[in-house]
Amino acid sequence: MPIKVSVVIPVHNPGNYIEDCIASLLRQSLPSDEYEAIFVNDGSTDETPERLDQLAAEYPHMHVIHQEASGWSGKPRNVGIAAAKGEFIQFVDNDDWLGDEALERMYNFGVQNSADVIVGKMAGKGRPVPRELFRKNRPYANVENAPLIDSRTPHKMFRKDFLDRHNLRYMEGRRRLEDHVFVTEAYLRADNVSVLSDYICYYHLKRDDASNAGFQRFDPVGYFKNLREALDVVEELTEPGPLRDKLFRRWLRVEMVERTRGLRLLKLPADYRQELFNEIHKVVIERFGPGVAAGMQPTQQIVAGLIAANRLDDIEKFAEWEKGIKASGMLESLSWDNGKLSIAFTAEYTSGGAPVTFRADGDKDLLAPPLPQSILDVIALAGADTSAPLGKSKVDLVVRERDTAAEFFQPVELTREKAAVEGRDGYFRQLLRATAKVDPLTAANGAELDDGIWDVLIRISSCGWAKEARLGSVRSDDARQGRTGALVGSRQRLVLPYWTDPHGNLSLDIGQKTNRLTYDLAAVASAEATVTGDLARLTAVLPLHVPGRADVTLKLTGLRASRTSTVPAVLADRPAGGAELSADLPLRDLADGQWRLGLTLPAAGKEKSVALALALRADCGTLVVKPVAAVAEPPVPARKSTLRRLAGKLRRALMK
Repeated sequence: MPIKVSVVIPVHNPGNYIEDCIASLLRQSLPSDEYEAIFVNDGSTDETPERLDQLAAEYPHMHVIHQEASGWSGKPRNVGIAAAKGEFIQFVDNDDWLGDEALERMYNFGVQNSADVIVGKMAGKGRPVPRELFRKNRPYANVENAPLIDSRTPHKMFRKDFLDRHNLRYMEGRRRLEDHVFVTEAYLRADNVSVLSDYICYYHLKRDDASNAGFQRFDPVGYFKNLREALDVVEELTEPGPLRDKLFRRWLRVEMVERTRGLRLLKLPADYRQELFNEIHKVVIERFGPGVAAGMQPTQQIVAGLIAANRLDDIEKFAEWEKGIKASGMLESLSWDNGKLSIAFTAEYTSGGAPVTFRADGDKDLLAPPLPQSILDVIALAGADTSAPLGKSKVDLVVRERDTAAEFFQPVELTREKAAVEGRDGYFRQLLRATAKVDPLTAANGAELDDGIWDVLIRISSCGWAKEARLGSVRSDDARQGRTGALVGSRQRLVLPYWTDPHGNLSLDIGQKTNRLTYDLAAVASAEATVTGDLARLTAVLPLHVPGRADVTLKLTGLRASRTSTVPAVLADRPAGGAELSADLPLRDLADGQWRLGLTLPAAGKEKSVALALALRADCGTLVVKPVAAVAEPPVPARKSTLRRLAGKLRRALMK
């Protein structure tokens, strides 16, 4: 059987972190005779070489090559390319892992679209990954019609014949950004690049010890020398003009401007900060014409202009202001509509806890940073555009799975609003009022959301800031009252919005991963039992949203004899809200005494029966239903700051 995909993994002293990588390769849905994994051990001195030899001996499609340490990932990747027998090559780092269907899906997508490069959706566990690129599937992408240049890490699938035809190989030796050079050239030479966004293909991990190469402080001189090599590739393969400026803009924005903003700059030691700035300034002056910075957002233009003007002191003052800018949101309402969760919210930027304000100047809206006039004059001389393009402000609602960091954008309807600032003529705030519709059946870029805990976030993008925040800790009474679970889809899985503990943010429990349903079902609106002959009809109104009806199971547990029995029941939607639970109970099977009730939902196992705050009392052919003490939702514990204040008061009292 021809090999479809060769997975190349450069390895150097990963320790136990390699186990997740190995496990994910062994779980691939692609048949084992259609792919191979090539681990290139680059002089590891831990127990990894023995572990890989054992793996290769046990699995015929797992291979290991041992070589002396080369100092970086370039040479082992090239050795893997030379050894690969597959039609495509996928690169994986030894402390990352693949989704179980990644190779099969990426290979099929690439073949279907005749792609030379396939970029699979990434999830970052403590590491930044591209977001805009993965909003949707892009069968035919290039550097002009898609933000490909935002993804320059090597963790992609490449057609081997394409690499060989263009002699595409990684630069070797101890160096930085060899992946920028390789991937940029691949993008610019490829006939087609396909982006697969409806499945998490690659999990990019930050180690607990932060020992990943990308997290180590680098030598600015060497780093920006290597960065120039990536710029050289762009100059070689593009003509001067808008496309080249667009590609250069990515390096200016991410590698230079963003490194000199806010806390990212201010937390650096002063001497290193100066050294870093000096090298950034050199590259900006040497390589970037005015068209590069001109295409950036206003705050980015300001920093780029100050870099070009060699004004580190002023950049630091600007960073002091920017470091306090955050996203904030107010959850206005929460409701279910035919299996879709509607989330209405208002979002805006804040700084130092107060709303960020803008200034109106005729028909223009301007940034209004509280900076000395001398700095504002320098910004003006640098030619930076300080207008605020508020008509392009946007806010996204994102759901992010807590364990894997998989995240997906949800559709949002947005209205932009200006709110005058009291006592400041001409100044205003921008409020972003939005409603998102979360359909659990399609929320994962057209696919179902997996079982798990999905945190709900908002992400505001405007004026060169992209800030995110959790949603829900500040909420209206409507949002509090509208929070209820729902049974959705043909499998009727439970999707339960809940408030996190202790911060009170909004999360979605899909598949009963928590015991939160117990607290919700404690609020039974009404219940009654009517007896007709040998049957008793139990009805109760539960705080659940059920589109149509759902077949469930009612569990009865005797309080005296410890007997249990189960009966079929039905949940049906009520026009007045909630769901009506109904079940026929055989009186002959209910001995005189008391019975507690539990509910098992369709997609849950028997072990996930949830107690209802109801009890039955059977006595001589009669049946009475009554509420029992509700299970109280755990109180929100005091925040640490509150505890510190209380501890301080206690110490002061004892000292008196």
